[in-house]
Amino acid sequence: MKFVRSVGTCAVMACVTVMGSNFVPGVAWANESNPKAALKAALEHIISSPTGPAGAIAIVQHGQSITAITAGTADFAGSAGPPTASDHVRVASVAKAFSGAAALALVARHTLALGDTIGKWLPDLPKAWDAVNLGELLNHTSGIPDFSACRTFQDAVAASPLSPPPPQELLAYVERPPCYRAERSLEFTPGTKYQYSNSDNVIVGLMIQAATNQDYSTVLSQTVFQPLGLAQTSLPSSATMPDPYVHGYAPDPPGAPLDVTEDIAAGWAWASGGIVSTPTDANRFVRGYVKGATSNAATRAKQFHFVEGTSEPPGPGTNSAGLAIFRYRTDCGTVFGHTGNTLGYTQFIAASANGQNSVSISVSGQVTPKANPTLFPELRQIFELGVCAAMKG
Repeated sequence: MKFVRSVGTCAVMACVTVMGSNFVPGVAWANESNPKAALKAALEHIISSPTGPAGAIAIVQHGQSITAITAGTADFAGSAGPPTASDHVRVASVAKAFSGAAALALVARHTLALGDTIGKWLPDLPKAWDAVNLGELLNHTSGIPDFSACRTFQDAVAASPLSPPPPQELLAYVERPPCYRAERSLEFTPGTKYQYSNSDNVIVGLMIQAATNQDYSTVLSQTVFQPLGLAQTSLPSSATMPDPYVHGYAPDPPGAPLDVTEDIAAGWAWASGGIVSTPTDANRFVRGYVKGATSNAATRAKQFHFVEGTSEPPGPGTNSAGLAIFRYRTDCGTVFGHTGNTLGYTQFIAASANGQNSVSISVSGQVTPKANPTLFPELRQIFELGVCAAMKG
């Protein structure tokens, strides 16, 4: 889930190792003899930018060895000290991996099937969407327009950022004019094309509720949070962050960056981007998720069928889209995970196929090709450095 704010408006202890190295933009670090040192230098470099985040943290795990690498502070005032592995952050569209995990857990239990259609579980949604199935929603080949791209949605957020509507009403922005047009109620024939859409995962969350007759948050806890031991992960509806947390910022030159941590309620993103977690929990989640700990072998095999498509923002290397998961082929190896961005935060999580090597990276600013095009190439390089550190140890 992404929101771009207009400038001028507005239980393992990790060892933090301080490492020194000179970061040189544009240099390929895949063969760096000390990838953790390269990652540390890169994090230090990006926070030194005039439009860079206040802080950044990477959790790198190689087997049982865990390292937390930090740069900067958890707030621009510096009163909170450096970011820590237990500080809460908004994971943004990484939440799509969580909704995928919950849905695939229900597929493994035969409560849902990948071929189940919107029409079966949610007959009140537009008839043109009836034949779209769960698998197409999970790999963004549904053709359903993205509600967050609708101007009326954006205006509604701006008008009432702390008062989100009920989840199903998020889809109303593409169910009616001006964003809904009968002749283009679908962007393309489902299953024929990849197109990232926040609507997809909201519908996944609603299908989960319909199939279980329980709130999505309850199912998420039962199928993902509890099995993976994610005690510091939640799906709030409000804008309030649990303590402790990393503050999120938006640049506002020539003035100081704006603290936007609690400017928008998480309910505006819900199953598509509303989750709050910690670097430790995000790392634990991706290790279990990638190896299939929340589903079964047959379901995981279907999940790991990839089509051409990129996460948002793009992850490292060559991106391909599976079912609520992305494959990242890098110079240091292939990993699987997700990225996310929202006002004040950008995230990356990934793990090797067996879940043994993993990385979770969080920066306290929205750094994407659109929101911060100058810095994004550096951040994408940081993602790759994180992969290298996780794979090489």
